Amino acid sequence: MAVYDFLIIGGGPGGLSASIYASRFRMNAAVITEQFGGVIVNTHIIENYPGFYNGTGMELMAVFKKQVEFYKVPIIEERVLNISRDNSLFIVKTAANSYQAKSVLIATGTSWRKLDVKGAKEFEHKGVSYCALCDAPLFKDKVVGVVGGSDSAAKEALLLSEYAKKVYIIYRGENVRAEPINAERVRKNKKIEIITKTNVVEVKGDDVIREVVFDTGKSLKLNGLFIEIGSIPNSLLLKDLGVKVDDKDQIVIGDDMQTNIPGVFAAGDVTINPFKQVITAAYQGSKAANSAYQYLKR
Repeated sequence: MAVYDFLIIGGGPGGLSASIYASRFRMNAAVITEQFGGVIVNTHIIENYPGFYNGTGMELMAVFKKQVEFYKVPIIEERVLNISRDNSLFIVKTAANSYQAKSVLIATGTSWRKLDVKGAKEFEHKGVSYCALCDAPLFKDKVVGVVGGSDSAAKEALLLSEYAKKVYIIYRGENVRAEPINAERVRKNKKIEIITKTNVVEVKGDDVIREVVFDTGKSLKLNGLFIEIGSIPNSLLLKDLGVKVDDKDQIVIGDDMQTNIPGVFAAGDVTINPFKQVITAAYQGSKAANSAYQYLKR
């Protein structure tokens, strides 16, 4: 079995950036990813990545991929199930194979946090959605809601307003926490209405969603409900390895992107980095590759 110098788990901005630098350092590296591009591929517009303006997340990651292919770094499309250690090597097991590496990078990103209320699970794909980019066209001239108060929720509402006739942002707090430029866009959009200090407690319908019930006792007729209430770090596969995580299951790293386990590095949204952006993930990935290179030279 071939032994990699640096095995990168995750095919988003952090992982792909790391692979580019690993190749330049002449490390024998590969990327293992279940979903190429990570969750950023579901973003309908990217305006804040230098050199790339007004394109989709999928288009940006296609540019990343082209550069990775230029450096001839293998991209293995498999799901990683477990990472363990055998003496000086790390063993990465997928659903199909097993790989060995001298060092590894965890750039597995996050998964959507699900809405845990009555009816939410039952109506997934029947009006309840976690991806506006995927499903917005299905709600042309319909009435939809977005649960959440983050910048992501604001961007989802803006995208939905291009199709739906009415969009409600339903937020438990007092003020939506969008980036100022997106907050301004939401305020100016006549299709969007914000409902604050309100929680959805039940989703109702028949074959599809028909309405949501609030904790205020009120209800709202809707044709669709989009959930944007944060994310969960994909760090569980590190449980057996003993990598340190915080109380939110985010991987704890140092300035060199190394975890508490020598030879294990982490980058991107799965880490404790509070500013979760494509550009910061790319920086962390490149930094991790350099740190892994220095680690292997010892």
